[in-house]
Amino acid sequence: MATSISFAVRRREPELVAPAKATPHEFRQLSDIDRQLYLQFQSPHYNLYAHNPSMQGKDPVKVIKEAIAQALVYYYPFAGRIRQGPDNKLIVDCTGEGVLFIEADADATVEQFGDPIPSPFPCFQELLYNVPGSDGILNTPLLLFQVTRLKCGGFVLGFRLNHPMTDALGIVQVLNAIGEIARGAQAPSILPVWQRELLCARNPPRVTCRHNEYGNDAPVAVDPTAKVPEFHGQVHAVAHRSFVLNRKELSNIRRWIPSHLHPCSNFEVISACLWRCYAIASQANPNEEMRMQMLVNARSKFNPPLPKGYYGNVLALPAAVTNARKLCLNSLGYALEMIRNAKNRITEEYMRSLADLMEITKGQPIGLQSYVVSDLTSIGFDQVDYGWGNTIYTGPPKAMPDEISIAGTYFLPYRFKNGERGVMLLVSLRAPVMERFAILLEELARQDPERSQEQQEMIPSSL
Repeated sequence: MATSISFAVRRREPELVAPAKATPHEFRQLSDIDRQLYLQFQSPHYNLYAHNPSMQGKDPVKVIKEAIAQALVYYYPFAGRIRQGPDNKLIVDCTGEGVLFIEADADATVEQFGDPIPSPFPCFQELLYNVPGSDGILNTPLLLFQVTRLKCGGFVLGFRLNHPMTDALGIVQVLNAIGEIARGAQAPSILPVWQRELLCARNPPRVTCRHNEYGNDAPVAVDPTAKVPEFHGQVHAVAHRSFVLNRKELSNIRRWIPSHLHPCSNFEVISACLWRCYAIASQANPNEEMRMQMLVNARSKFNPPLPKGYYGNVLALPAAVTNARKLCLNSLGYALEMIRNAKNRITEEYMRSLADLMEITKGQPIGLQSYVVSDLTSIGFDQVDYGWGNTIYTGPPKAMPDEISIAGTYFLPYRFKNGERGVMLLVSLRAPVMERFAILLEELARQDPERSQEQQEMIPSSL
């Protein structure tokens, strides 16, 4: 739901923050997992911090800017630029140029942002300025930071990540390094490990698993002269809203799941709920394909494990696929089983096969529109501390970036004023679908399954 909050933001000119010491000038190749089609975008994120009396007299702009320069001595590839190599390989040119940094002030207080903070994040374009020419994948800064002081003593740290460099866990590792140095550490407690060759294609590459996150299960002919692909969804009349689920509402949703499927994770339960609500709200043709893709962290699947400190992408986006009729007419357990089966397909061999698919297709498999979900509740964004403590809010400005999908949801950590933990959902859907979706989600979260008829009543009779 749109927010009415607006305030003036005064920005200084963007500048480059280079590593505090000289760093190697070398070329480092990204992995084949890093160059997945669905990761070819810039990912923005916002952390909101409250005033902390113990930091009186400390300027968050100065503290964080100096810590970034120190952290880049360790994470110096981020001070470089991505170049395109042969066969669409992505290579980091470690130039030492630095990352973009913007100092700003806003006539706003933390309280003005609201609770819960709505989606999109208030004034997000002003709180993370898109520096002209900086938002491509190739030949652009790999990180953009904007620290905006608020008149209450709090601040907003916005950052934008060139996603082929790292995933959510990787960037939290980088941010924690900055935070540790900002709080006085001489070096990060976890030292970075590059070793991207660990997730590069085999020789010869061989696709051994079904990858239905893409439109083909087998290699396709590609244009050898093609450039790095950019995946753009159709953007028209998209609505953005945030929903907060408390413990009782999560428990209510769980009661819709048949007993033989318990125990099940919050991610599985909420994803199944979102997918089925979306299918009903879409009023789709009964035979229309319904796809849900989930970002899955595959680090735990490797044996031997990837080195501690590895900060490359270790993501897959497996798809659960069915049709509208089956999704709408079956119980919520059907959707959950589909999601669980897709998630459980992720193994070390699956990741090896995925890297091989990227190699064979030159990073250009066929991308398909899906409902995309990403769980950021336990990644650690909310615990990154620059001296001012944990965040009040952490998350993207809205749900899925337009480059990925027009239908999607981020799961974010949320803490109620009484200390209870909940889940905030940032949802993006086509505008006509959103209103029906909101009614269905509320029905699932607040009603007893035995007494509820509204879900069935909203299923189109054509199904």
